[in-house]
Amino acid sequence: QVQLVESGGGSVQAGGSLRLSCATFGYTYSMCYMAWFRQGPGKEREGVAGIDHDGSTTYADSVKGRFTISQDNVKNTLYLQMNSLEPDDTAMYYCAAAIKYGGNTPTSPLLEYEYNYWGQGTRVTVSS
Repeated sequence: QVQLVESGGGSVQAGGSLRLSCATFGYTYSMCYMAWFRQGPGKEREGVAGIDHDGSTTYADSVKGRFTISQDNVKNTLYLQMNSLEPDDTAMYYCAAAIKYGGNTPTSPLLEYEYNYWGQGTRVTVSS
């Protein structure tokens, strides 16, 4: 059974940092493209960052230079290092896995429809 389990969320002040983790179970990690999404209060879910099996990354413009996606292929774990956090980063953060590309980058890596599996989310709150 495929499971994605996020952790690391919390409350921080603007300018602070958090590191999110997503532990994965039940599938061959290297055969999936992995990504982070977020959904802020009153907003639609949006793609934040993605990474392929070789470590090539994609970022939303809103987080470039502040967030870094990475992975540990031995631990089958995905990470999101978030620095210089802003109140607009407040959201529930989800990790997601896309299986149909064999670990390569999807056509639209930051769009929800590409993804087959989702975690339950971890909440990030950034205060000003």
